Amino acid sequence: MTSLYLIPTPIGNLEDITLRSLRLLKEVDMILAEDTRTSGKLLKHYGIETPRQSYHIFNEHKAISPLIQRMKNGEIMALITDAGTPGISDPGFLLVRECIAEDLVVECLPGPTAFVPALVKSGLPSDKFVFEGFLPHKKGRATRINELKTESRTIVFYESPHRLIKTLHQLHEAFGDRMASVSRELTKIHEETRNDTLANLHLHYEKHPPKGEIVLIVEGTR
Repeated sequence: MTSLYLIPTPIGNLEDITLRSLRLLKEVDMILAEDTRTSGKLLKHYGIETPRQSYHIFNEHKAISPLIQRMKNGEIMALITDAGTPGISDPGFLLVRECIAEDLVVECLPGPTAFVPALVKSGLPSDKFVFEGFLPHKKGRATRINELKTESRTIVFYESPHRLIKTLHQLHEAFGDRMASVSRELTKIHEETRNDTLANLHLHYEKHPPKGEIVLIVEGTR
């Protein structure tokens, strides 16, 4: 019997959730939510009244042991994050690892993940790629960028709007003027994708500071 379901939630448009996900969110004993206020909007939209508990990067270490014990006692839980698939640059890994160590069954449902549509519509090779998530903010940032200079596969980053310009500049300096793609606000009203060189993208966003969630796709070395 499954003890923990990892359930992807919409990254923008509330219709981007599967029927199975909605059914399980109604059937489980508890929903673990990264931010109960954010998730509350989705759950209210679909009339889901399952009890929920906060589970995020600031409390996950303390929360894991009690949650594992409750699952051992027969409770079935679902983990959701603010958007996308749990464990992809979001909480989830530590809880899954502990469930496996305790022989508790974990099931991950298919569903929204921001980098997939951004990668597919970037026009860059998607048969082989590497997912980097967020670059280090300070310590180790330059080192990691330098290590990626020789990566031949398409590189996928997540980035915040207030760091995008800096990131484009640093990647241009390290990589040269490769092709890249910036997708922001995926599935939302103001969704936008720009495909251009790193230099041109840097110039554009200096003049037009970006807003919203961002996925940056960069061409690998040739």
